[in-house]
Amino acid sequence: MTEDAGTIAPATDDDLESVARLNAAFESIRSEVHKQIIGQDQVLEQLLIGIFSRGHCLLEGVPGLAKTLMIRTVAEALALTFRRIQFTPDLMPADVVGTEVIAQSPSGDREFKFLPGPIFGNLILADEINRTPPKTQAALLEAMQERQVTVGGRLHKLGEPFFVLATQNPIEQEGTYPLPEAQLDRFMFNVFVEYPSEEEEVHIVRATTSDQTPKINHVLTGADVIALQNIVRRVPAAEHVVRYATRLVRMTRKGKGTSPPKFINDYIQWGAGPRASQFLILAGKARAVLHGRFFVTTQDVRTVAAPVLRHRLLTNFTAESEGIKPDDIVARLINEMPPEESEVLDGGKLPHLLGSSDRR
Repeated sequence: MTEDAGTIAPATDDDLESVARLNAAFESIRSEVHKQIIGQDQVLEQLLIGIFSRGHCLLEGVPGLAKTLMIRTVAEALALTFRRIQFTPDLMPADVVGTEVIAQSPSGDREFKFLPGPIFGNLILADEINRTPPKTQAALLEAMQERQVTVGGRLHKLGEPFFVLATQNPIEQEGTYPLPEAQLDRFMFNVFVEYPSEEEEVHIVRATTSDQTPKINHVLTGADVIALQNIVRRVPAAEHVVRYATRLVRMTRKGKGTSPPKFINDYIQWGAGPRASQFLILAGKARAVLHGRFFVTTQDVRTVAAPVLRHRLLTNFTAESEGIKPDDIVARLINEMPPEESEVLDGGKLPHLLGSSDRR
């Protein structure tokens, strides 16, 4: 790498072994999940990137697209404790985090005893999070951010690993409590779950109308996930990659110190904050390792840009009236990045640490 591209520290044998292991685990997890889920490769990859980055994901999709089944299958393949919380208008914070009850001790005295709620698990599915009041949403989001809950004035640490995969229905918005922008920002990814293709739907119908129940094998353990999360954090990001991610985010903002394209001023009310830049690099690192590389490139950043940014861009009335979506804006931003922000290479080639082909 050139100096202005940033210096990439050489990877140790242990690092390369861990990267190879996570790359192999990625293929195995995909194989196990495909026993139950047909297609949705992009959704699965984004979920795994979030998990190995210690991030949370918000999934959006119409009912019947197997969001719950996919999350449960991923938890089974990773040997993680799975908890599903169905969010409803009458759900209270204590129903999520737990409560204290008066119990009798072996000595006969009465004392408060903490009964943990369903938030105490490894992989938490918050189903239809926008159907519960803000007070209950806030209890969940505090656990996501702090990885602890407060009940009766006492702190209770959540176990590791810990992830929240929340879902919301993009239709039937009557009687819902949409997440405020500040709360949406807590989610690393906003993942869109699309309809399957015709061929995939044929396979789904055949698989789900037979009497066969596939067995999901454990690929990793919770301890493995924690160790691999640490590997992701150690992946180096060259200076030009960090600057690329930062400038991509800054271009979404109007105001002091930024020079956004004209279409940003036309369509955006508020741009993304610094957390978006952090998540772009973290997600890029996780994607690189999943694909067998111990370095992150601007291509990794571009690939994860849409799920990181789409819920952090607040469009205005003009954009809504013209049918301009956040994904359209992200795509235009990537296309308009100046040529000097593209990959800076020595001889036009990236160093390959795990074989001769870049598995992007």
